Amino acid sequence: MSSNLKPLLARLALGETLPAADAEDAFGIIMSGEATPAQIAGLLMAMRVRGETVAELTGAVQAMRARMAAIEAPEGAIDVCGTGGDNAGTLNVSTAVTFVLAGLGVPVAKHGNRALSSRTGGADVLTALGVNVDVPLDRLAGVLRAANCVFLFAPRHHAALRHAAGPRVELGTRTIFNLLGPLANPARVRRQLTGVFDPKWARPMAETLGALGTERCWLVHGEGLDELTVAGDNSVVELDRGRLRSFVLTPEDAGLPRAPIAAIRGGEAAVNAAALAALLRGAAGPYRDTVLLNAAAALVVAGRVEDVRGGVAAAAAAIDDGAALAALETLRKETA
Repeated sequence: MSSNLKPLLARLALGETLPAADAEDAFGIIMSGEATPAQIAGLLMAMRVRGETVAELTGAVQAMRARMAAIEAPEGAIDVCGTGGDNAGTLNVSTAVTFVLAGLGVPVAKHGNRALSSRTGGADVLTALGVNVDVPLDRLAGVLRAANCVFLFAPRHHAALRHAAGPRVELGTRTIFNLLGPLANPARVRRQLTGVFDPKWARPMAETLGALGTERCWLVHGEGLDELTVAGDNSVVELDRGRLRSFVLTPEDAGLPRAPIAAIRGGEAAVNAAALAALLRGAAGPYRDTVLLNAAAALVVAGRVEDVRGGVAAAAAAIDDGAALAALETLRKETA
């Protein structure tokens, strides 16, 4: 049992919030294996019931980043991922976006996991596509340079989180850890397109990334999804070199037709992999449109286009001229 954590737990029990430095200490104790399951559960629920603050998020992410297995990434690298937790079971969007961006020369350090709240996670669909997601850590930077994209399998980079795994499972409810993954990219990217399961967390997460040195990011939520959708309106919080703004993005803003979320409902890994491969070979429809919308936003965040309409045109060209498919084939080869 950690005696150092007890005073912090006492303060949380009184409803106090922790400044970033104290939150970093608390999560450092947890991630170092020095806290008991009861202490971990108590801290997580005290924060959850009261509501986690930006300072607490910032400190927790700092503790997580200090213990992660990091890799080097080229200047201008970007991440496209989400918190998960939308339970929508859609086809894999951010993974497909990864290949579109890579085909356009944007380095993508894709942070992800196996299926947790969905039927098929990024690691699952990539494995089904013939990509090795267990490449030795010391090879990942080279894979990123050669393929312009790489998959960073979260459990391998954040092994310290194993100390909180038991209490999180036993609690069976959302905790601060559900918000931390997209904030702790192992390549230390400074640009991100990040989906959130609940739009109320978009601004706090953007503020946290800003406090941690992110240059530009979009935190997005679309009609219940932790990504942009063509099913309706999307809420966006943008961080651009310290400036925050919120706006609504519609499919029409990008020149795309609307389609219901059911049109991109996915299945097991083989089903989603087949759909992704067909998309990269030029298949049209709502899945392609959804990927184009998210890729367009990522291109804006990466500074490659001025607006989403320009991003849609660039993303469509990357698919239609085979560059996106070539990026998948290169990643498959480089991870063999």
